[in-house]
Amino acid sequence: MDKVIIDGAIVDNLWRRLEGESLENALPEGKIIVPLAYWQANRDTLIARGEVAVWLAPGEEPRDLEDDLQQLPLIAIHFPAFKDGRGYSYARELRTRYGFKGEIRATGDVLRDQLFYLQRCGFNAFEIRSDRSIEDALAGLKDFTVSYQGDVMDPRPIYRRA
Repeated sequence: MDKVIIDGAIVDNLWRRLEGESLENALPEGKIIVPLAYWQANRDTLIARGEVAVWLAPGEEPRDLEDDLQQLPLIAIHFPAFKDGRGYSYARELRTRYGFKGEIRATGDVLRDQLFYLQRCGFNAFEIRSDRSIEDALAGLKDFTVSYQGDVMDPRPIYRRA
């Protein structure tokens, strides 16, 4: 079974992210993550099914899920390339504007040196590329012990902290 980092620990990945052809057939059993467009087209059926989450691609807005956040245990944000930074803003918006408390997972081209910053924006779960070490990536969450700026978890700058 694949592994994922959730809340600073390496655990089994219980969710399967679906796209393309896997959506044309009957949905598999278990926990699934579907694209936003599929969620919007099949919302009521998916809610009745249970164990469903949504993933956002670059250019898809968190506000499109505003009315559904209570139904979703997880929102995955896909990074097709490490240089696409829109996902950072999406996570921050989900946490601060919409108050989403569930899991926010980074998927796709997620690299070790991004994890600390992704976490500061609101991500608490990370799927690491298969060609990278998940143990090394986990260490990336502890690259820095102090941040000067505020973040999603503590918006106070360092000079306002005790």
